[in-house]
Amino acid sequence: LFLLKAVPIHATRPFHRLPDPNHASTPSSFSPQPQPTATMFRQAIATSSRAVRSGLRTQTPKSVFQNQFQSSPAFRIRAAQPAVARWYSDAKESAEAPKEGEKPADDAESALKKQLEAKEKEAADWKDKCLRTIADFRNLQDRTQREVKQARDFALQKFSKDLIDSIDNLDRALSMVPQDKINAPEKTGDLQDLANLYEGLKMTDDILMSTLKKHGIERFDPEGEKFNPNEHDATFMAPQPEKEDNTVFHVQQKGFKLNGRVLRAAKVGVVKNA
Repeated sequence: LFLLKAVPIHATRPFHRLPDPNHASTPSSFSPQPQPTATMFRQAIATSSRAVRSGLRTQTPKSVFQNQFQSSPAFRIRAAQPAVARWYSDAKESAEAPKEGEKPADDAESALKKQLEAKEKEAADWKDKCLRTIADFRNLQDRTQREVKQARDFALQKFSKDLIDSIDNLDRALSMVPQDKINAPEKTGDLQDLANLYEGLKMTDDILMSTLKKHGIERFDPEGEKFNPNEHDATFMAPQPEKEDNTVFHVQQKGFKLNGRVLRAAKVGVVKNA
């Protein structure tokens, strides 16, 4: 469509006729007169036609063809078809995207598995360290308890060693009194005094040994037992036909124990017939 330029017409404004080159006229013969409306309309159409023709000369036939068909509705429908095809193509590629993404998913899963294995190994190491620490602590507790018990049980060891010499002297004094005088049916004045002294020493010895036993100190007499090198100290050996070999037949000095541990070995005589 051609665009027509509307030219306003003012009835009150006078128009001047342009001079015609084909007809010469003098200035004196020219006089301004109003121009008819039909003539103005024809001039406007002619001007628009010349402008359109000049524009068509500058364009190529291809561009004109493209401009004509681009404005056609049928062309618009055909141009929209590739967009639909591309949409289906995009959907197909998106559907295949998970297959291509399986490898990254596997890599992520393997990485998580490695991290989990590393954490499990670390947890096992810490558990082992914790168990070892607990075991060491319990061993330390047991060892400390044993040491405390031993320190408590054998705190009197030095005192006991100093005390057993006095007990030995008391035992020797009792052993020096003849038993026939003590067991005599009739006792005179001196014999009665000796018997009373013996009974007093015997009571003292019994009370002392009972008190020491409360604190773990015990006296043992190995006469008639088999020789034990851990508890007996053989001072001599002699033949005794009526007794077996390695039998203690004489106790020279009695032994002592403190809470089951030998405080002093007994000095004994051992039988050796061969």
